[in-house]
Amino acid sequence: MNKAFTKESEQEDDEELEAPGLPAGTRNYMTRTGFNRLKAELDHLLRTERPEVVQIVSWAASNGDRSENGDYIYGKRRLREIDRRIRFLIKRLETATVVDPTEQENIDQVFFGATVRVADVDGEEAEYQIVGVDEANASEGRISWISPMATALLKAREGDTIKVPTPAGPRELDVVGIRYI
Repeated sequence: MNKAFTKESEQEDDEELEAPGLPAGTRNYMTRTGFNRLKAELDHLLRTERPEVVQIVSWAASNGDRSENGDYIYGKRRLREIDRRIRFLIKRLETATVVDPTEQENIDQVFFGATVRVADVDGEEAEYQIVGVDEANASEGRISWISPMATALLKAREGDTIKVPTPAGPRELDVVGIRYI
């Protein structure tokens, strides 16, 4: 049968909505900033983007033949993508455990939300903030709390030397500073 006459797979709509790399049974820790960012994306999708696409699909459907109507076909596809993202965001926000780094009592040790400055053996320094899985962006220095770097840093104190597993072998880093913002 020609692909043009087959229904698109609904399997992608039923995909597991867990974030990649989040271990089963663990909490979805998130900073207040990350939580607000996901909430703003959900609000934008619900109030702006989805209504616009629904309007386009409605207009395209009123034009008649839907089988060769690109606006209708691609609008419906985009609508499914938006709805899938909305379901994902709702689930993530419902299961989120918001942690405020500024309320950390033990500020001389690295925990979730800490911004840590490290130096390698060559003296090159880098700064990382330990954040939730949904907030991680390595290019901006935000690393997931389950990443190898973050797990090596957790519970370290200023002055400690940690070993981080890398593909090239273990890498030693000195913890230069810890702050909670």
